[in-house]
Amino acid sequence: MAAPQAKDEYRKLTGPQKIAIFMMSVGEEAASKIFSMMDDEEIREISSTMATLGEISSETVERLYIEFAEQMSASGAVVGTFDTAERLLVKALGKERVDSIMEDIRGPAGKTTWDKLGNVSEDVLAGYLKNEYPQTIALVLSKIKPDHAARVLTVLPEDLSLEVIMRMLTMEPVKKEVLEGIEKTLRMEFMSNLARTQRRDSHEMMADIFNNFDRSTESRFMTILEDRDKESSDKIRALMFTFEDLKKIDGAGIQAIMRVVDKDKLAIALKGASEVIKSLFFDNMSERAAKIMREDMESKGPVRIKDVDEAQMVVITTAKDLAAKGEIVIAEAGGADQMVY
Repeated sequence: MAAPQAKDEYRKLTGPQKIAIFMMSVGEEAASKIFSMMDDEEIREISSTMATLGEISSETVERLYIEFAEQMSASGAVVGTFDTAERLLVKALGKERVDSIMEDIRGPAGKTTWDKLGNVSEDVLAGYLKNEYPQTIALVLSKIKPDHAARVLTVLPEDLSLEVIMRMLTMEPVKKEVLEGIEKTLRMEFMSNLARTQRRDSHEMMADIFNNFDRSTESRFMTILEDRDKESSDKIRALMFTFEDLKKIDGAGIQAIMRVVDKDKLAIALKGASEVIKSLFFDNMSERAAKIMREDMESKGPVRIKDVDEAQMVVITTAKDLAAKGEIVIAEAGGADQMVY
């Protein structure tokens, strides 16, 4: 093929086509390693593109590598930072997956290492610092908020705390490179290990997934799981928050939920609720509002179970969000939130 034709062919290539050509030209071993780092959707898209490429001229392949080399050289020196890594990952994997990955890398939420330490409990932080030199502990505590530093000093052995206090009183300005070295050590040795140990319990994660199944899917999977692993199914069931669990919320909490949830969604959700849950909501409405809600429910006639499930999930999600914000309390059975009369 003549050079102008190859150039024209190359201009027409899409991004996925360029990737497909690259993968086909690097050899099976290298391609398999790259594929292993992709998700299923990316693999499907690239594989489908490869299957429909047809014949690609050697000139086009060469032009692809030249462009790749030019882009690499044009970027100059490569500097690796959390921000650059995050930007690159977002383009390839999407925001949600990258947030999870970066949380493992960065540790608990915060913009700097010192911000992140503010989210670490005093017991955990003291447990790590007690093995450090008093001068190092003094430096770390001088960089975090005073109230947090006070709690850490309370947890540390008394003689060590007194030594740290004396060092903090006589502390001189610290060289930038020393501070950066301590920050790097904290980030790599402490924060990364902490992020790994704070991963969610697998049963809790699975309970959230089951909560988002529709009723028939949840029942099917739970039945299978009960046959294969009764202990796990029992744990998941205990951790799940269902529509019937709304009875663990007091009147003020139910009223808070009703202020947020769309009235039409609530009417559909209550169509499939037990009499106990219906009464819970009606009792926390004015007489007029309860009458309107009942009339609205009756006027809807038969409602698909799928629609009821979706509406109930909206109410459940709202309840959990409000509880997470501390605006309502979901009492645990037999727990400290129960009232004694």
